[in-house]
Amino acid sequence: MTQSTIPSSRRAFLVASAAGFAGLHFGMPGRLAAEESTYSQQAAMKEQGGGKAKSVILFFLCGGASHVDTWDMKPQAPAEYRGPFQPAASAVPGLQLCEHLPLLAKQAHRLAVIRSVCGTVNTNDHHAGYYYNLTGHVPDVTFKTEGNDRRPYADDWPFIGSVVASRRGDGGGLPNAMTLPHKPSKLPYTRPGQFAARLGVEFDPLYVQGSVEEPLKFQVPSLVLGGDVTTAQLRSRQQLLQTLDVARKDFENSPIERTWKQHQERTLNLLLSTQTSKVFDVASEPESIRARYGSGINAMSLLLARRMVEAEVPFITVFWKENEAIKDQCKSAGGWDTHGNNFDCLKKYLLPEFDQAFSALIEDLAQRDLLDQTLLVVNSEMGRTPKIGDPRSGGTSGAGRDHWTHCQSVLMAGGGIQGGQTFGSSDRLGEHPAEHPLTPADIAKTVYYATGTNNLQADDGQGRPYNLLEEGHAIQALF
Repeated sequence: MTQSTIPSSRRAFLVASAAGFAGLHFGMPGRLAAEESTYSQQAAMKEQGGGKAKSVILFFLCGGASHVDTWDMKPQAPAEYRGPFQPAASAVPGLQLCEHLPLLAKQAHRLAVIRSVCGTVNTNDHHAGYYYNLTGHVPDVTFKTEGNDRRPYADDWPFIGSVVASRRGDGGGLPNAMTLPHKPSKLPYTRPGQFAARLGVEFDPLYVQGSVEEPLKFQVPSLVLGGDVTTAQLRSRQQLLQTLDVARKDFENSPIERTWKQHQERTLNLLLSTQTSKVFDVASEPESIRARYGSGINAMSLLLARRMVEAEVPFITVFWKENEAIKDQCKSAGGWDTHGNNFDCLKKYLLPEFDQAFSALIEDLAQRDLLDQTLLVVNSEMGRTPKIGDPRSGGTSGAGRDHWTHCQSVLMAGGGIQGGQTFGSSDRLGEHPAEHPLTPADIAKTVYYATGTNNLQADDGQGRPYNLLEEGHAIQALF
C-alpha cells in the first residue's frame, strides 16, 4: 500500500489514535497458526526459558541516552572520549556501571546489560531512531525525504507493544497496551513507531497523561467525564444511545464505523469500571513506597506501571518525561538529548532520577514475586557520540555528545532473563558493536520470545498474509 492510495484510512488512523485502545480483541487481524504447531513452539520456548513474561514494562529514555556514560563505559579510551565519570563495581563481580548509578549497581544481579546494538539509520535523528527501536524495522526512505515532518502513517510497521497486545485475549479489564506519562513528541512532531499502524487502530496503546507539576495525578483525557456528569447519568445516556442505534444498523457496515463503535464501547466500559480509577490512584500507595521510587513524574510513572502489572496489563510503556526547567542547561528538551553540558546534566539530574526510580521498580517487583513474570526493558532511540563535543553547543568546550545511532545499549531484567550478565560488546571507543552485533530487530524478537509471542503472521486489507517481523533473532542466551 502506498501513501498516495490511503488518504482516507490515514485520516481515520490519526483520528482514532487519539482514543485508541489495544487488546480490544474483536477478531484477530492475523491468521492463527495451527494449534498443534503453536503448542509445540510454546513448549519448546518454555523449556529454554522463554514465554514466562505475562507483562512487559518498556522504559524508553527519550532523547538518546549516552551508553558510554552509563552502562558501557570506556575507562581506557583517550580523555576526549571517556569523560570524567568513573566505572564502579556492582553486586556482580566484573559487571561495572557508572559511579552515579549506585542503587542500580545493587540490583546488578538481576540485570542483563546488552552492549552491542547497532541501530544505524540514514538520518541519524530521533524520528527514525524511535521507529527502528519501537518496531524492529529499518525506517523507509520517507524518514530521509520528509525529516521532522515525517508523521505516523497507517501503513507503518506496528509497535512491539501493539503486536504483543494483539496476541493476548481480552481480559475484560484495562487495555492490553498502555503508554504513559505522555505521547512523544510535541505536536505536530509525533514520533512514528509507537502505534499499531497497519495492525489496526484497535490495538493502539491507551495513553495516560501525567505532568511534571502534578506527578501523582494521572488521567486519560478520553476517559474524563465532562462537566457534572455522574456515572448514573452516563449509564442512562448509554442506554439511550443503544436504543437509537437500533435504527442505524444498516449504516454500520463499514470497517471504520465498526472500529469507532468498538472504541466508544471500550471507553464507556472503562469509565464505568472501578478498576480504572483504582489503578491510576498512585497516591494511595504507602508513603514509604513512593519515597523509594522518588517524587518526580518518571518515578511515579514506573510506580503506576507496577500497579498495571498487578492489574495484568500485558504491555506498559513509560516514555521518559522531559523536564523543561533543565532544557537550556543540557541544550536539549530537558531529557536525554544532551547536546551540551552532558556530564553535569547526567550527574545532577538524569542519572539520580533514573537510578532511584528504576532500581526501585526492580526491587519492588522482586519483593512482590512479580519480577520473574515481568520483563523490564530500558531502551532509547540512540546512543551518543563517543567523542565529546557537539558543534551545535560549542564543540569540545560545550561538553556535549551528539546523536549516535551506530551503537547503543539495552538493559533487561525479569521475565525469564538471567541476571548478573552482559551480552555482546562494543569496540574500544564505544563507536560500533564488536562481539555479537545486534540490531533493534533482535531486541524486538527477544521481547516476543520472552512473552511467548510466536505468531507473527497477519493479513493485509486484501486478506494476503505477511510477517510482522521477518528480521532478527531472539537472544536466547539471555534466558
